[in-house]
Amino acid sequence: MADLETRELRYFVAVAEELHFGRAADRLGIAQPPLSRAIRQLEHRLGVRLLDRDRRGVALTGAGQVLLREAKTALDAVTAAARRTRRAGDSRRPLVLVTKAGASHELLRRLLDAAEGVVPVEVLLCEVGEQAGLVRDGSADVAIMHRPYDDLDGFDTEDLFVEGQVAILPRTHPLASREKLVLADVQDVPDLPIARWPRLDGSYPDGPGPEVRTQSKLAQLVALGKTLLVIPASSRAWQWPEHVAVPVVDAPDVTTVLAWQPADQSLAVASLVRTAAALRES
Repeated sequence: MADLETRELRYFVAVAEELHFGRAADRLGIAQPPLSRAIRQLEHRLGVRLLDRDRRGVALTGAGQVLLREAKTALDAVTAAARRTRRAGDSRRPLVLVTKAGASHELLRRLLDAAEGVVPVEVLLCEVGEQAGLVRDGSADVAIMHRPYDDLDGFDTEDLFVEGQVAILPRTHPLASREKLVLADVQDVPDLPIARWPRLDGSYPDGPGPEVRTQSKLAQLVALGKTLLVIPASSRAWQWPEHVAVPVVDAPDVTTVLAWQPADQSLAVASLVRTAAALRES
C-alpha cells in the first residue's frame, strides 16, 4: 500500500473534526466534490470505512477515530520537523528556552548569565504545563520543567536542582501562621480547597477547588481566600504581599530539569546543556 500523504491526512482531519463535508471544504479552501473523492479514495486505499454517512450527517467509525488521533499526531510531527529544520538552517537565530512564567528567577538569571558568550538564548515565557508542547512542536529548543509534575515523556533531561515544596496561602488564613505544614493539613481544608490544574488532555481532576489555567487567576483566587496550592519553593517568585508561603515538609521533592528532544543534536543545545550541568556542580 502506498504511503499516506499529508494532504490526505489534513483533508481527513478537517472532515473528522467538522463532521460535515461542506464545512470541512470551506475550512480547507477547496470545493466539496474533490474532498469527498479524496476521502473515498483514502478509505479504498486503507481498506476500511472511516466515516458513516447518512441523512442525519457524518460520524466517525472506530477506524476513523484511530486515524484521527494518529493523523493529528503525524501532522503535528511534520509541522514540528519543518519548524525545527528552518530554525536549524538559520545560524543567526538564538536558541529558544521556554519556561513557565513565575518559575525561579534566580535559576533563570544564573543560567542566562552563564550562557552569555557561549550560546545566544531567547526566553519564551508560557503558562503552566505548556513547555512540553512548545518543545515538541519546534517552537522552542529546550525547556525548564519540573519532575514529577511536567510531561517529560520522550525528552532527554539534565537535572538542575532538587527542592522541597511550599503551600501558598492567603495571609489572613489560620494556616498561614504555622511554621510548617504536612500534606494532611492542606488537602482537606473546607474553606480553602486546593486549586485544580488541567491534566495533559485538558480535563480537570475532580474536587471542590477552583479550575485554574493561569498563574494570574490563581494568585487572585489565593489573595481572595478562595484557594491554596502546593508548589516547588522556587516557583513562589510570583507571590503577592497578600500570600504567605509555608513549607510542606512531607511533600515529595521536585527536581527542576532542562529538557530537549533527543533528535536535536545541535551544537547550541549541547552547549546550553553543558552550561547547565556546570551550574549544578558549581
